[in-house]
Amino acid sequence: MDLCARAQTVNDAARDDKKATWPPILGLFKSVVVTLTYLRRNRAQAEIGEAFNVSQSTISRAIQAVTLLLGDVLAEYVPTADELDAQTQYLVDGTLLPCWSWASHPQLYSGKHKTTGMNVQVAATLAGRLAWISDPVDGSRHDNHCLNTANALIGVDPKNWVADRAYVGNGMITPIKKPTHRDLLDWEKEFNKQVNKIRWVIEQVIANLKTWRILRTDYRRPIDTFSATISTVIALHFYATA
Repeated sequence: MDLCARAQTVNDAARDDKKATWPPILGLFKSVVVTLTYLRRNRAQAEIGEAFNVSQSTISRAIQAVTLLLGDVLAEYVPTADELDAQTQYLVDGTLLPCWSWASHPQLYSGKHKTTGMNVQVAATLAGRLAWISDPVDGSRHDNHCLNTANALIGVDPKNWVADRAYVGNGMITPIKKPTHRDLLDWEKEFNKQVNKIRWVIEQVIANLKTWRILRTDYRRPIDTFSATISTVIALHFYATA
């Protein structure tokens, strides 16, 4: 009900060309329920329509309107890169949010993951508190590029941050790469083992984020809605854990 109240207030205050138009047959409350169901479970729209006795197209209109509205309503809950504390030790990692393989968008293909999607960078504290998620970037881009594009390192010294080998070169604590001319020494293997034990925390944070199935199963709506949907789910996640 709090989401509905927030959405109604913001929508009432918006200019006519900015107002969300959810289907009258559903009304605001059911439109929000439909949208949350879709984002949380990534269920087929026709299946959701059957549960609410409406057509697939009605469900689609509800999702389109409410997804954008919730993104605006909850934007205040989403931390930005410049809010990362320069004195805090963070764990950072990237993850791919998969989508259909649109032939006209080869830039979404990730060679690392062997599928298409968009990349987001995630930062968390050592205690497992989610601190920041970047805006989505084309899946073909390397994690290090995505982190720097997000400006997360501006004004901070990441020497105490912990990350995987993809972030070598930023001065972070990362596992030692195997040299081409020899095997890793015993102390290097032990160092990598300890780093990976710490990195387990960020992997759990990302796994918790992906309980929103829309972020871990193929996205089926038009590609031009994908980025906005990701941003809305991120806002919902921070709102739910605030």
